[in-house]
Amino acid sequence: MYSYNDFDAAFVAERNKQFRAQVQRRIDGSLTEDEFKPLRLMNGLYLQLHAYMLRVAIPYGTLNAAQMDQLAFIADKFDKGYGHFTTRQNIQYNWPKLTEVPDILDALAEVEMHALQTSGNTIRNVTADHFAGAAADEIADPRPIAELLRQWSTDHPEFQFLPRKFKIAVTGSPNDRAVTRAHDIGLRMVRNDAGENGFEVIVGGGLGRTPMVGKVIRDFLPVADLLAYVEAIVSVYNLLGRRDNKYKARIKITVHENGLETIRDMVESRFEQIKPGFTGFDQDLLAQIEHAFAPPAFKTAGTEGYEAARLANPAFRSWTDTNLTAHKNDDYAIVSVSIKKHGNTPGDATSDQMRALAQIARDYGHDELRISHEQNVILPHVHKSDLPAIYAALRAADLATANIGLVSDIIACPGMDYCALATARSIPVAQQIATRFDELKVEHDVGPLKIKISGCINACGHHHVGHIGILGLDRAGVENYQITLGGDGTEDTHIGERAGPGFAYDEIVPAIERLVLGYLDLRTDPEETFIQTFRRLGAEPFKAILYPEKEAQNAA
Repeated sequence: MYSYNDFDAAFVAERNKQFRAQVQRRIDGSLTEDEFKPLRLMNGLYLQLHAYMLRVAIPYGTLNAAQMDQLAFIADKFDKGYGHFTTRQNIQYNWPKLTEVPDILDALAEVEMHALQTSGNTIRNVTADHFAGAAADEIADPRPIAELLRQWSTDHPEFQFLPRKFKIAVTGSPNDRAVTRAHDIGLRMVRNDAGENGFEVIVGGGLGRTPMVGKVIRDFLPVADLLAYVEAIVSVYNLLGRRDNKYKARIKITVHENGLETIRDMVESRFEQIKPGFTGFDQDLLAQIEHAFAPPAFKTAGTEGYEAARLANPAFRSWTDTNLTAHKNDDYAIVSVSIKKHGNTPGDATSDQMRALAQIARDYGHDELRISHEQNVILPHVHKSDLPAIYAALRAADLATANIGLVSDIIACPGMDYCALATARSIPVAQQIATRFDELKVEHDVGPLKIKISGCINACGHHHVGHIGILGLDRAGVENYQITLGGDGTEDTHIGERAGPGFAYDEIVPAIERLVLGYLDLRTDPEETFIQTFRRLGAEPFKAILYPEKEAQNAA
């Protein structure tokens, strides 16, 4: 993992000192809320529905055990004993007192963490594949690139007041687990015919009220040119992006209104202008960063105990079937820890659970954890011989739910329970869906299925790229839930299509139950997933399941 150098530590300390003074001025009335707002947003502090909310950056989702322990300490001392992991690989605290936020920031700095640029019209936390550095399908670990981008973008003098917020995602695998095509810039590592690593560069993706799939602006960009090219893209956006209408200010609208070819020509011209200033220094810095991401010292041991435990314990076997992913070392596995126990709030982890995860990482996981954009926690490097002990420790912490990738592994935004922008509840809908399918005992029969829920059109729950997406809206003061079908956030990104009229709050869970059980009748064999069935048949059979009354009328 990357560790702060002297400059990093001094910079964060000075920013925290500045914000402490700004908070004091707000408290004593020297600053109005309007004057304080841009200052707090620069430090990740929001004013939500009931209280302030602090969003803490977890760059490219990577944590060590000491950092996870400190997050638990903050949850206990300054919040209500839990934190919420987000789709941006961050953690949010929903109940901090304004007077104590500077103390929280100082506590974060003690373990080389911060809340900088987790809000505002700037380059946000750079996200990455949560299996980076471990996945068997990986070309190369993308996290050194993500760290390079983090250092370059932090307090960048030109990019602190962009037309709108700006999000970058990077993956080192052909199987995209970072939703790169739904970002302002997506970077997918590829290899050219000469065997050289580079990046496919994607621009103009995004969800929200105007969902768009990003477009490829460069098929292959050498690694040595990456930083200069990204700066060229952001520079062009900063020039062209609209500032007259925040709903049309994202780069996806800039690309749409100007055309990809115009944007490409401007980016290439800007790239040629600034490229000489980047030559050399960024690659020297990247080489230094790469040393921090060297693989751990993998241990050598037999895996017979793991295989025996699978045979002896059906619950353990079920967990390994769903929660493990192939590691580049055959004796190791990647463990996805579900923060989605049936009936719980997706992404919420208690302080005790955080401490348990930290200890497991120390004992068995080479002191490393990841936060996924799917609101789960990853142990990226686990020797198979340690899996029975890890499973036992997870059970003791109430973290052994075997549902990764299944119906109840739902992405959900905080919705109207916390967010001032939300128009409907997300959390109760997610809880009720998960509980209902646990009662039906069909999750494993249904197989892989991505359900994503947003409580408003800002789409923080990524509903547009859910196999089944749920969007909660306000209709004349009443919650109404639209369903979208066929979305996909992988390398084959698709925006889901609206199925039809929305459902009332008390109708949405029965509608999802009807839809999923109906899929079981539509598939050709148990290996055909929901998304495969949808692509084979199209939307009409699924719409008929969702709206049986309309189907009956048509038949009559």
